[in-house]
Amino acid sequence: MIIYPSAPGGLSWRVSQTCDGGACVMVARLGDSVVFGDTTQPAGPVYAYTRAEWKEFLEGAKLGNFDDIA
Repeated sequence: MIIYPSAPGGLSWRVSQTCDGGACVMVARLGDSVVFGDTTQPAGPVYAYTRAEWKEFLEGAKLGNFDDIA
């Protein structure tokens, strides 16, 4: 994981369709990484993970591995 103190410019952020305008996770591609940030702090900090890490997270989320956290 890499932490950027401020969000790199020019990213195409995506936010869940279920985000109601509150504090939501925003996600974008940055080269070979996937970058995460908080919609309440769009300027940063943001966290970058490899595409492999992102894929593993998504697979776990689809399997319900994190359902007990929410």
